[in-house]
Amino acid sequence: MPDARDSILSRLRAAPRGPAPGSDFSVMEDRFFPPEERLARLRKMMEAVSAEFFETTKADWPRFLHGLLVQQGIGSILYGPGSEAGQRLAEEWPEGGARAVAYDRPMDSFKEEMFNGVEAGLTSTLGGIAETGSLILWPSADEPRALSLVPPVHVALLDPDKLHNTFWQAMRALGWSQTQMPANALLVSGPSKTTDIEQTLAYGVHGPKRLIVLITR
Repeated sequence: MPDARDSILSRLRAAPRGPAPGSDFSVMEDRFFPPEERLARLRKMMEAVSAEFFETTKADWPRFLHGLLVQQGIGSILYGPGSEAGQRLAEEWPEGGARAVAYDRPMDSFKEEMFNGVEAGLTSTLGGIAETGSLILWPSADEPRALSLVPPVHVALLDPDKLHNTFWQAMRALGWSQTQMPANALLVSGPSKTTDIEQTLAYGVHGPKRLIVLITR
């Protein structure tokens, strides 16, 4: 066994130096969608897997969201009070109708309400990916990943000016190689769904059963 190991290592050391196979990413760089087409492509792909889209404005999205939740019969939404989106929601949320619930306690003391008493969760996004029809989520202490994973409905804010062509280009543009990554960076393309052995499709088994995307222009 040692002789075989030494033989393999010596062959590796003697191998010609050069770029690793598959390290040419030019094909990803060349993948391009005109800016005016990126949102339409992302929306088409995500709606094909049951994501729901609504358009509002950067100035009015908290009030719009409140009205939407009331219209949809959703009685509460969980938000991170330390995030920019959470601060906007807390400051501008109308009285009455759907409750805005701050995620401002440790999970252990909040578990019962989070899993059984909250109907929706709000997160921001870092933008989206046109090629795959995905949203980019960047969980943090101010906006924990539970907001997008635990409540039955996930509401995500999307700035249409922050769309990227591909995942590779998104990583490059956002400087992921030079930044402190979260424990989980998430790519979300639709609500949680799975099938059993008979291929019966079920929503919400492993996460939210609905994904609502608010496009904020």
